[in-house]
Amino acid sequence: MKITAARVIVCSPGRNFVTLKIETAEGIYGIGDATLNGRELAVVSYLEDHLIPCLIGRDARQIEDIWQYFYRGAYWRRGPVGMTALAAIDVALWDIKAKAAGMPLFQLLGGRSRDKVLVYGHANGKDIADTVEAVARYRELGYQAIRAQSGVPGLASTYGVSKDILFYEPADAALPSENLWSTSKYLNYVPKLFAELRQHFGDDVHLLHDVHHRLTPIEAARLGKELEPFKLFWLEDAVTAELQEGFRLIRQHTTTPLAVGEVFSSIHDCQQLISEQLIDYIRTTIVHGGGVTHLRRIAALAELYHVRTGFHGATDLSPVTMGTALHFDTWVPNFGIQEYMRHTAETDAVFPHDYQFEQGFLYCGETPGHGVDIDEQLAARYPYQRAYLPVNRLEDGTLFNW
Repeated sequence: MKITAARVIVCSPGRNFVTLKIETAEGIYGIGDATLNGRELAVVSYLEDHLIPCLIGRDARQIEDIWQYFYRGAYWRRGPVGMTALAAIDVALWDIKAKAAGMPLFQLLGGRSRDKVLVYGHANGKDIADTVEAVARYRELGYQAIRAQSGVPGLASTYGVSKDILFYEPADAALPSENLWSTSKYLNYVPKLFAELRQHFGDDVHLLHDVHHRLTPIEAARLGKELEPFKLFWLEDAVTAELQEGFRLIRQHTTTPLAVGEVFSSIHDCQQLISEQLIDYIRTTIVHGGGVTHLRRIAALAELYHVRTGFHGATDLSPVTMGTALHFDTWVPNFGIQEYMRHTAETDAVFPHDYQFEQGFLYCGETPGHGVDIDEQLAARYPYQRAYLPVNRLEDGTLFNW
C-alpha cells in the first residue's frame, strides 16, 4: 500500500488546527492531528520540510518501521515539535490501516475493554458561587465527573476561568498576554471552593482540579492534604514534572490522587513517575506523545504499576485526536478517564466525526478508521491566525509558570 502523497492543512475555525492527510495508491487516505498550541507553524515546517519527503513511496502498512525510522533516524529525538509531527503521521497510518481492514480502530488495537468512556467537563466561574452554578449546569448536562476552577480574589485572571460557559480557549492574543499570580492567595482559596462544592453536590459527582504546574512539591503536598476531606478524583499538574522525583515529597504527605503528563512527549518523561508509583493517572496525549504506537508503550508500562490513563482533551487538540483517543480509551485495559472539552460548532463542521456524548460518557462509532474526517473546502474558509498562550508573572514581576 504505497504512500503517494501527503499534505498539511492549516485552518482556524475558532482556533488553529494543523492536520496531516496521507494518501495511498489504493485511494485510501488517513488523517492525523499535528496541532501544537502557539507553535503550530513549527510543526508544519517540520512535516513539510523534513518528514513528508521521506514518507512518499513507503508502505503505509509498515507503521512500526515508519515510526522507528522517524524517531531513531532523526538523531535529534523527542521534543514537542518532533513528536507532534510524528504523531500526525502515526495516527494517519493507523487510520489507513483500519480503513483497509474495514474495521474501527479499537478493533484493530484488540477490541473493546469497555462499552463507553467516562469523560469530565470543565466548570469554572469568577468566584466560588459562580463555579457552583457552573458545576450545576454540567450536572444538568449529565456529566458525572467535573473539573472545577475558580477565580481567586485579588487576581485579575486565573487559569481555567473562561468568558464562555462551555468553551475555553487560552490562546487569546497575537502576542502573549501577561497574567499575575499569587501562590499564597491561591492556596488559601482552593480548599474553600471544594468545601462548598461538596456541601452542594455531596459525594455523587467526581470532582477534579488543575493546578497547572504552579506549585513547589511541598506546596502541592499541603494542598493535596487540605483537599483530602473532599475526595478529589485527582489533583492535576500540581508541579512541573521535569524533576520527576519531586513527586516523592507530595506522596509522603497526601493520599489525594495525582495526575500529570499533558506536556510530556515521551515515555522517558514519565518512566520514574510510573515505576515508583508517584502518580495515579498519566495524561500524555496521542498528538503530543508520538501517536498511538508510542502511547501503547506508555499505557503498557503504566498498567504494570496500577497507573491509569487520563488523556488530555482540551480544545487545542482537534477532533481527530479526540476521536483517536476514544478508540484508544475503548480498548486500553487500564483506562481511567478522558478529558472532554467541547469544540465549537465551526470546528465540528470542519471535522465531521462519529463519536457521541450521552450522560457523562463518550461513545466512539463503528466507522472504519478513527471515525473523523476533514472538510477541506470548509477548512479553507478559516485561514490561520497567529495566537499565543499567555505568560505568567508573580506580583513582584518575576516570570513564572503559566
